[in-house]
Amino acid sequence: MKRNLLKEIKERMPSFSKGQKLISVYILDNYDKAAYMTAAKLGAIVNVSESTVVRFAIELGFDGYPDFQHCLQEIVRAKLTSFQRIEVTNNLIGNGDVLTKVLSADCDKIRHTLDEIDRDDFQAAIDKIVSAQRIYVMGARSSAYLAGFLAHSLGMIFDGVKLVEATSGSEVFEQIFNIGENDALVAISFPRYSKKIINAVDYAKHKGANVIAITDSEMSPIAPQASQILLAKSDMASFVDSLVAPLSIINAMVVAVSRVKQEELTERLRSLEEIWDEYDVYDKNQG
Repeated sequence: MKRNLLKEIKERMPSFSKGQKLISVYILDNYDKAAYMTAAKLGAIVNVSESTVVRFAIELGFDGYPDFQHCLQEIVRAKLTSFQRIEVTNNLIGNGDVLTKVLSADCDKIRHTLDEIDRDDFQAAIDKIVSAQRIYVMGARSSAYLAGFLAHSLGMIFDGVKLVEATSGSEVFEQIFNIGENDALVAISFPRYSKKIINAVDYAKHKGANVIAITDSEMSPIAPQASQILLAKSDMASFVDSLVAPLSIINAMVVAVSRVKQEELTERLRSLEEIWDEYDVYDKNQG
């Protein structure tokens, strides 16, 4: 169940010590700033010790301050408007070398994703895709580009691949109306989560389809209905999220599926190459 941390802090306020109340008030009013502060800095701002901040996090049931901070950051990413995101990321990057900071952060996201992804869920997702009668792929807003890339790549391997366009709510259901028990839906969603994706996942699950979620957190609203959850780190890069980690997962999925279907894929690509040559699809004067 998704944890409502801000509501919990507000409800528990009367039972907190004086120092914990000072921390609580600041977080409730400035959670977007507190989410990216060290325990020492947060303590200095509210005039309590660093150890008091750490004990506050433990009092709320977290393993330590980093765990608490991560939960706050998830709230920030889900709640902030686009222009608020710009302010937060500008404060994080500061006046340093933007290229180095952003690319270094992207490298860290891929490393953390590799460390934390569930390998069993990844393999199960590959098995479900390979055995599915039809494969539906869906993403909204910036995630739509990830969905398009995955659908295009899987379409090179399978016939029954459908990219679900996240247009109006009714049109989404028209596109997945026939989804069933022998099918798989790959749903891609990151903050701010699209209701169209959430509703589509609920519908697919109700129809008995296997749902594969590519998302950022187990607290994601599409996670509870998913049979396999592939978590990708996707912190804010500006008014949008960095999508390098989910794209790396998608690349790995395509490679894994192509290895299973290698013989059939080789024949399909050989035929496609003949068609491309016949209709002069690609420039042959390179190099």
